[in-house]
Order: sequence, then C-alpha cells, then structure tokens
Amino acid sequence: MAYRICLIEGDGIGHEVIPAARKVLEATGLPLEFVEAEAGWETFERRGVSVPEETVEKILSCQATLFGAATSPTRKVPGFFGAIRYLRRRLDLYANVRPAKSRPVPGSRSGVDLIIVRENTEGLYVEQERRYLDVAIADAVISKKASERIARVALKIAESRPRKTLHIAHKANVLPVTQGLFLDTVREVAKDYPLVNVQDIIVDNCAMQLVMRPERFDVIVTTNLLGDILSDLTAGLVGGLGLAPSANIGDTTAVFEPVHGSAPDIAGKGIANPTATILSAAMMLEYLGEKEAAKRVEKAVDLVLEKGPRTPDLGGTATTETFTKAVVETLKAL
Repeated sequence: MAYRICLIEGDGIGHEVIPAARKVLEATGLPLEFVEAEAGWETFERRGVSVPEETVEKILSCQATLFGAATSPTRKVPGFFGAIRYLRRRLDLYANVRPAKSRPVPGSRSGVDLIIVRENTEGLYVEQERRYLDVAIADAVISKKASERIARVALKIAESRPRKTLHIAHKANVLPVTQGLFLDTVREVAKDYPLVNVQDIIVDNCAMQLVMRPERFDVIVTTNLLGDILSDLTAGLVGGLGLAPSANIGDTTAVFEPVHGSAPDIAGKGIANPTATILSAAMMLEYLGEKEAAKRVEKAVDLVLEKGPRTPDLGGTATTETFTKAVVETLKAL
C-alpha cells in the first residue's frame, strides 16, 4: 500500500525545491502517492486566505506533508496569517524538531550532531500584541500541558540517541514565572526518563557555548521564540539554512519543511539549493518508519555535497536540477 504524501510548494523557491525533493523520493523505490495542495502568500493574494480549507483536508487525508517555503510580509496585512504558523496551530503540530549535523561543505564545523526541539504553539508566538500610544506589549503564554508534551518528545529523542543527553535552554533567571514553569515542568517529566542525563542552561550561555563548543550538545529543548533563534544559530554552524531541515509534528500528522524562507531574490533562477528540502524529506521517511530509506537519502546528499556538484550558495555552479540529478543518481547507486 502506497504512502500518501501531500506536497505544498508554497512561495518563491518552494516551486523549485519541492519538485526536486519529489524526484529524490521517487528514486527511493518506495510506493508513494503524491497529493498536491497550495498555501502561502501567493495563495493569499489569489484567494484571500493563506491556507484554503481544502489544503487542510488534503493534509489530513495524507500520512505526512512536505512543505516548500512561505513568504510572510514584514508589514501587517489585514486578514493575512502566515501559512506555516496557521498549520502549526490548526493541526496542533506542537513539536518543532530541527537537527544540525556537520556536512562536507565549506564553513561547516566538524563534530556537530545535535537536535533542537522547540515548543511550537505558545510563547510569544501566540501573537497577542497591543499598543498604547508609544508603548507596545506582547503576551507570552507558557502552559504546563504544552511544556509536558514537548518535554516528552525531547526526552524520547534523547533517550534514543547514543549520548542520551538533554539540555533545557531557558531564561528563568529573568522570567521565573513563564520560563520557570517551562523549566520546572521539563525537570518533572524527566523523572520518567532516568537514562537521560538532563541539564539546564541559561539561553544566552547556551548560545555562546553553541558557538564555542557545539560538539558538547546532543538534544536541546526550549520554548518557541528561543528555539527559533537557536536553531538558526545551529544551522549557521553546519553550512547555513540551505542545509537545515525541520519537522512540525503532532499526535496525528506532521509537516516537514526546510528552515529557509522563500528567497525571492533567487526565485525562478534555477539555482536554489534543495538540500534542506531533501533532508526534510528524509526526516519524513523516518517519521513514516522507513528508516533505511531515510539513511540512504541522507548518505546520497552527503556524497554529492562532498564530491560536487554544489549550488552557488555553497561555492559551486550547479543548478537546482543538476544537483538534484546527482543526488538521484547517487541514491540509485547505493
């Protein structure tokens, strides 16, 4: 029986990297059925909503979704809500999982193999803001329920890894009520995972330590905004956002996406790096239980990154198509 996969290109280079990832998925030889849907800024401009209801229905009819990239304007646009943020809330995709692993490319630090597990539904990202003349206020929401469930995701991941180490990144020294609740809750849940070595670390120190000694980290769990910032930092350690995959996981479905944005400056030029999307597809295969296929895809990507061709962002001259073809051929040869 085929796996039903929803594909959403989104905006900008999403129209290039999703077709690239599809070719790689097809090259695995797995039985796959693809369902196409739309979402993003371009969809909003055409239809007045960033995520049409039929897109939600298609996602729910599939076992997993691969999302390309979405544009969000920096100005406030009446009626617009960012597509990926909407899907996270609508589908309760509460766990944002972002691995950072050393790759054979210029600028990648050696010895890095860590995962940021970010709470995906609360914190400052509830977008409850208001302004009183020259004063602007934003609410940060931290609940015990959300903290418990993201703690379990992070602890299960840590328990499955060789080092079995979890760092709780927080700012409870300044925000003891909100960040303190998160920290205390994760510590409490950790009692159910005695094999995991759990440590807490203040987030600014965590950022410094990630730059100076990233190899010391295994799994890091943190709140929404802090996780968003730290995961971009860790992507920078291993070659940039063009190599950074991610997953948004809930209890019943999951949406996988590259961390990078829609890159309007290069959209349509055929030079976008599809690595992050292909690696997100590999994460999707692992989520579906196809661990060997996921490992083969990741190995094929690393072999091509090492030997070339590489896309311009990595110092090469390859097009998206050329790079993808190389990954497909390498994958078939494994």
